[in-house]
Amino acid sequence: MAQVETTRTRATVVALRGVSKSYRMPGGAERTVLSDIELEVHEGEFLALLGPSGSGKSTLLRIIAGLVPPSEGRVETRSVPATASQGGVAMVFQSFALFPWLTVLENVELGLRARGVPAAERRERAVRVIDMIGLDGFESAYPKELSGGMRQRVGFARALVVEPDLLLLDEAFSALDVLTAENLRRDLLELWLERKIPTRAIVDVTHSIEEAVYMADRVLVLRGDPARIVADVPIDLPHWRDKQDPAFLRHVDGLYGVLTRRRPEATAGPLGRLRAERLPQVPAGALTGFIELLDDRDGPADLYRLGEELSLDLEDLLPIVEAAELLGFARVVEGDIALTDVGRRFAEANLLDRKELFREAVEEAVPALGRILAVLRQKSNHKMPREFFQDIFERQLGAAQASRQLDVLIDWGRYAELLAYDDEVRQIYLEEEATEEQEGEAPREEGGTAPAPPDAGGGDAP
Repeated sequence: MAQVETTRTRATVVALRGVSKSYRMPGGAERTVLSDIELEVHEGEFLALLGPSGSGKSTLLRIIAGLVPPSEGRVETRSVPATASQGGVAMVFQSFALFPWLTVLENVELGLRARGVPAAERRERAVRVIDMIGLDGFESAYPKELSGGMRQRVGFARALVVEPDLLLLDEAFSALDVLTAENLRRDLLELWLERKIPTRAIVDVTHSIEEAVYMADRVLVLRGDPARIVADVPIDLPHWRDKQDPAFLRHVDGLYGVLTRRRPEATAGPLGRLRAERLPQVPAGALTGFIELLDDRDGPADLYRLGEELSLDLEDLLPIVEAAELLGFARVVEGDIALTDVGRRFAEANLLDRKELFREAVEEAVPALGRILAVLRQKSNHKMPREFFQDIFERQLGAAQASRQLDVLIDWGRYAELLAYDDEVRQIYLEEEATEEQEGEAPREEGGTAPAPPDAGGGDAP
């Protein structure tokens, strides 16, 4: 197939002006997930949005679609404020989101039916798009009869049949197996490049750097807490793109470098105040294995190749890399990762020395763990219910994120032998307290009684 190059005009399909989004937490505090977003999507442009998990990519896409209102700023489509009822936007979701009681044809017709398109025209347009998307012959099939890839094609057909000015993809390929996703990407790209669809612009939220470089004309990277656009990277390669081309790999490495660039150090906050931190959700055991793997290599490892080798996509690899950098065990430069001197010592140390190095690293890099330890030391029994810390974190992060962050802190604290945790009574306590109790337990004699369990009461908050 001949190469086709897109031509970008300066006409703006959608623009975000100073957009921020905040949510009110259960305790009444507000959490801002997006801050001061400024972007324009131009006619003839395929734009990709990249960012770590939880960076607000999908929220931003829904704001563009008019499904979620911004807390501040505005969204304009051709200089007109956007609303959810606008006719120029369609979205394809990660989940197939099909009605199981409707046939393929009926699912595709839904958007046209909602717009009051007459039945004859509705059927003609739906059949034409079904054929174009590669589902000819399956018009009367139900979703349960289709493979995952075919069901997602129905989702694309349903979006394209309304002939949107702007097509939004919310990780539309991530639920598919590798080969099916690659096939669907190529088919969509062919429709786009050869102008077989009237869509004027596409915005793709993805966690795959390779997908972004393969498909997009421009990549925006979101990072931070709250998330901001930290990079706007043009992909100046003609289609079709060769994934082994050195120029392609340079773009991939460059984006890995942006995504793994260290953020400014978080401050611990005022003395006595426990602040939630967005730590990478990586167990200490997984981090240890990753450092050992890097130690086995002769020199720096290319993150893109490493992800391919380990079958890890961005959502899986990036948290491990962030954790290794946060604790000072590794450093990333221009898409390559290498162990620091401390990382080498950690990889080659015995178990006890590793724990000592890990303890020094978390005490230096994770202020929230230090504050938890300070709270426990203030208690006469050195114990606190998990719910005490959970409640503080929920006010800042929300319930689900608070639970995940507390899990990481407990896991890292246990590996560092700084604290212990009893999951049965959901109690966090100092490691030295746990050791003393274990050493003080008398052996159970036949016919005697077992020693009393550790006090499960949390007592009053400090």
